[in-house]
Amino acid sequence: MMATKSVSYLEANARERVALVLDAGSFEEFLPPAKRIVSPHLGQLDAPVSFDDGVVIGRGSLNGATVFAAAQEGGFMGGAVGEVHGAKLVGLLKRAVQEQAEGVILLLETGGVRLHEANAGLIAVSEVMRAVLDTRAAGIPVIVLIGGSNGCFGGMGIVARCANAIIMSEEGRLAMSGPEVIETANGVEEFDSRDRALVWRTTGGKHRYLLGDCQGIVADDADAFRAAASQTLQAFKGNPTALTLQALEAEQTMLEQRIARFGDATDPQDIWERLGVEQAQQIPMLEAGPFVALVEAHRVKGTP
Repeated sequence: MMATKSVSYLEANARERVALVLDAGSFEEFLPPAKRIVSPHLGQLDAPVSFDDGVVIGRGSLNGATVFAAAQEGGFMGGAVGEVHGAKLVGLLKRAVQEQAEGVILLLETGGVRLHEANAGLIAVSEVMRAVLDTRAAGIPVIVLIGGSNGCFGGMGIVARCANAIIMSEEGRLAMSGPEVIETANGVEEFDSRDRALVWRTTGGKHRYLLGDCQGIVADDADAFRAAASQTLQAFKGNPTALTLQALEAEQTMLEQRIARFGDATDPQDIWERLGVEQAQQIPMLEAGPFVALVEAHRVKGTP
């Protein structure tokens, strides 16, 4: 029997990712390109438009569980959020609450807000944040997948951290400000965006997993993302999903401790060593499986 060939999540587009992560043939797209729901702002600036405004939304199933899903198209303006793009995400989340879905899966790939639609985009992202928290408050878990070449930055990086869980690949990146933004604002001495190894050490999936900013890390394989999303959804079944004041206070305490402990570190490897990871320089070379085994072995020993 021949083994199934793996499909790169990184190289797939938004519709391909949805089709690969959800049950085969189950996805029903809302507001497809045929509806031609485009940004009202881009045309006024003679900028190109996309008939889905760079985001695919709809309903499907994940191992039989009814879920709502959205996938940002990194090939259109880097997955950046504008008014219509954000409204589609908000509408999806609200409909998931109305229909009491078993979960929401957000396949994020974005550089943040479109500069073309700055104010409208910022408002849209804030509305998405509120909708994510409302969805959680309704008892519906929100799971984020990050593995696209554009990463997940800006306001959508905050949206991701509002979710119940984040699953990343090593190739995925997550942060508030992108490397180029930091370099522009504070100089190359602060962050050299051309140092790709540094970029991935700082914002990549492995670093986020080590710090606890994402709950799962998988190989760049669509089936691996699918399996992790399904397992995570099952883990939340029957459990409270709303974000509580106690959880927020615990998160704030964790962040304060993180600054106190790692605030003077000049490279992520310094942080990994302080976390007790032996031979931290080998981490970038490890595949997802051995990397997770290494990290969990240290946690079993009591290392934070």
